[in-house]
Amino acid sequence: MEEKRGTLSEVIYHNRDNGYTIAVVENDEVDPPEQFTAVGYLPSPDRGRVFIFEGAWKTHPSYGEQFSFQSYREEMPQTVTGIEGFLSSGILKGIGKKTAAAIVQRFGEDALTIIEREPDRLTEVDGIGKVKAASIAEAFEHHREFAAIVLYFQQYGIAAGLAMKLYKVYGKETIKAVEENPYQLVDDIFGIGFRKADRIAEKLGRDPNSPYRLKSGILFTLWTFANEGHSFVPQKQLCETAGELMEVATGEVYDQIVQMAFEGDLHIETLEGRSVVYLIHFYLAEQGVCRKLIELESSLLKPVHAEIDRLIHATEKETGIELSENQKLAVKASLERGVTVITGGPGTGKTTIINTIMAIFRHSGISAAIAAPTGRAAKRITETSGHPASTIHRLLEYYYSEGDDGMRFGKNQEDPLNWDAVIIDEASMIDILLMKGLADALKAGTRLILVGDADQLPSVGPGNVLRDIIASEILSAIKLTEIFRQAKESMIVVNAHRIDRGDYPEVNEKDKDFFLLRRKGEKEMLATIKDLCLRRLPTHFENCDVLRDVQILTPVRKGLLGCIQLNRELQQILNPPSPEKKEKQINDRIFREGDKVMQIRNNYQLEWKRVDDFTDGQGMFNGDSGFIKTIDTEFGELTVVYDDNKYVTYEFTQLDELELAYAITVHKSQGSEFPIVILPVTWFPPMLATRNLLYTAVTRAKETVILVGSEDKMRGMVDNNPIIERYSGLRPRLHAFLPKGGDDLGIFRQK
Repeated sequence: MEEKRGTLSEVIYHNRDNGYTIAVVENDEVDPPEQFTAVGYLPSPDRGRVFIFEGAWKTHPSYGEQFSFQSYREEMPQTVTGIEGFLSSGILKGIGKKTAAAIVQRFGEDALTIIEREPDRLTEVDGIGKVKAASIAEAFEHHREFAAIVLYFQQYGIAAGLAMKLYKVYGKETIKAVEENPYQLVDDIFGIGFRKADRIAEKLGRDPNSPYRLKSGILFTLWTFANEGHSFVPQKQLCETAGELMEVATGEVYDQIVQMAFEGDLHIETLEGRSVVYLIHFYLAEQGVCRKLIELESSLLKPVHAEIDRLIHATEKETGIELSENQKLAVKASLERGVTVITGGPGTGKTTIINTIMAIFRHSGISAAIAAPTGRAAKRITETSGHPASTIHRLLEYYYSEGDDGMRFGKNQEDPLNWDAVIIDEASMIDILLMKGLADALKAGTRLILVGDADQLPSVGPGNVLRDIIASEILSAIKLTEIFRQAKESMIVVNAHRIDRGDYPEVNEKDKDFFLLRRKGEKEMLATIKDLCLRRLPTHFENCDVLRDVQILTPVRKGLLGCIQLNRELQQILNPPSPEKKEKQINDRIFREGDKVMQIRNNYQLEWKRVDDFTDGQGMFNGDSGFIKTIDTEFGELTVVYDDNKYVTYEFTQLDELELAYAITVHKSQGSEFPIVILPVTWFPPMLATRNLLYTAVTRAKETVILVGSEDKMRGMVDNNPIIERYSGLRPRLHAFLPKGGDDLGIFRQK
């Protein structure tokens, strides 16, 4: 390794996110003065800063000889010229060129020492008061701290962008926090998982059998299962999986699990004959949901104003829509029971039932709210039913709690919702934690009506709420199976039900809305998808806005027909580079003004504003989609316009929360509807190429479904209907919560 010293005179390239930099360095303290190009990772390559680089010379085929550095340390400038250059570089907020010149003129070579040790003396410079002097000193301190932290983390392969996140959380205590327990980074820093923390701990020489490591590995394993939808993990499976991850004996894992249960982090119990382990909040969520469902089902209800059959008949006469016997049964149950589940596929009249129930509630003076898990689903309900709907989060008045560093609901057991009935649509999407939040906010005597399609993919989050409630056979659950005449005209509806029954869809019928474009290789499929978006669909459908009306869905993220590559290809043709459009590159991703994007994780602190009505609020959620309005490279900000004209501004360091959304996974599409859906059909991993997934993708389309690929693979998805167990205790727990002598459970009671 060789050391090279010099002052940054020009920055040729700098990636703000990972710190990769190409810069021209000058050293005028040698004879003759030298100039060279330095290449490596540098978080803030401001002109005028002096560094000592450690690395080696390499020859680039296009750019010639460069000094490739693996590490560096900053050296504070010693000369008056160097100090003035450093201060005027912009690295310290509050100091411009004039102020820098004035400070150096007053203090000369002692300027940096004064800023660090006697900042009050800065008031001797004209234009600098006490507040500004303190601000300059604080900025200088932060700069020195951060530089030391970045240098420290270089040896562990942590990029400057991630080091900045650590510094924002821990401040000057960053290095101390990491050295004490590197595994706490997993909980505190988005982007650092157990494996990365484990590598840091290994380099620090930590004991592989330390309680910190065992606890972190167990929690990581439990969260891995939770991310696959499980509320608990069988104890034997947890011990084996965590032991394999950490390469420790299962006995040591078991001992640590017992200790964590004793400390309140986990819950261990025997459920249906096997020992299982819960993260404590999932266990408490299941307990709370079961308790509230049983309470709601057995509570007195506010009565409707007349005999139910007469009310249904009057509503039919008023709307001109005659209900089927099964629909009437669903309406009756919703009026008579404390908890009712109504499930059915497309075209089975779920919206008609909601409208009928709402009309009867209105005539009976029963107040009712309608909500859904996502903003898109809530908007669709409002459009199709005519009744205002909100997200469940908004209904529960969510807010970010700094004290708890997480989301809280304003409506809860202490301050419940003041509605006589609550209707939840798209209930298959509700996970156990959201259900717990809803349950906590419902007071005894509230009717809870869950409407959804149990045959769709289950919730992304842990739990199997809708299916478990139905499977328990304790609460009223009505399944709608009849497809109504108007819906039968759509092959989307007909084929959805065919797929659900295990029959192959009928495709390419004349003047219909369900197509299969048979293509052989994946390259040919990709070319067809691009041609559909660029030429064929805008030509065939009048007023077709491809960016807003067409959604490409895919089962996978990786591969030629995964959403990552599809987004690159579609961005290039639907929103190509232009001198009029600013863009920002994040590693191998490019965000461009006009791009269709999606929020990929819940962020309860993100602030939004609506320009049309001047309201504002906090919180954006996994699956929210919108379009990039502006990119400001000077201030490092990007603005996205979401549904309902919500404007959200992201700092460039937050862009790991966004993804392009020209193509999204089928799982991400749940709760949404799009006029036109395109789905590639090729070989996908069997666990994803399922009937359930094909059914969900098809039911996302309102007007047209276009499958591109192999008919054999499409039929293979229909045939592939695995029974995948989700570890969830809601169903058996509901039985355990039944009161003794519970024969009266669910009997209609009025007050």
